[in-house]
Amino acid sequence: MVLNLSAVVFFGVVLAVLVRRGGGAGSTACVAVVFGFLLASSSAAPAAHDILAAALTALAPTR
Repeated sequence: MVLNLSAVVFFGVVLAVLVRRGGGAGSTACVAVVFGFLLASSSAAPAAHDILAAALTALAPTR
C-alpha cells in the first residue's frame, strides 16, 4: 500500500511537470494513464471520485 501511494505521488509530480513544460503529447498521455490507474487502486480513490463529482455538479448547467 505504501509503495502504491508513493507511486501515485511520483507519477502525479511527473505529470504536473510534463503538463507545465508542455511535453510531448504521447509521453504526457502515457504518464496520465499510469497515474489514473494507480490512483484508482489507491486509498485516495474515493476522495478523488467525490471531488470530481462535486466539480461536475457545480459546473453542470442548470435547467
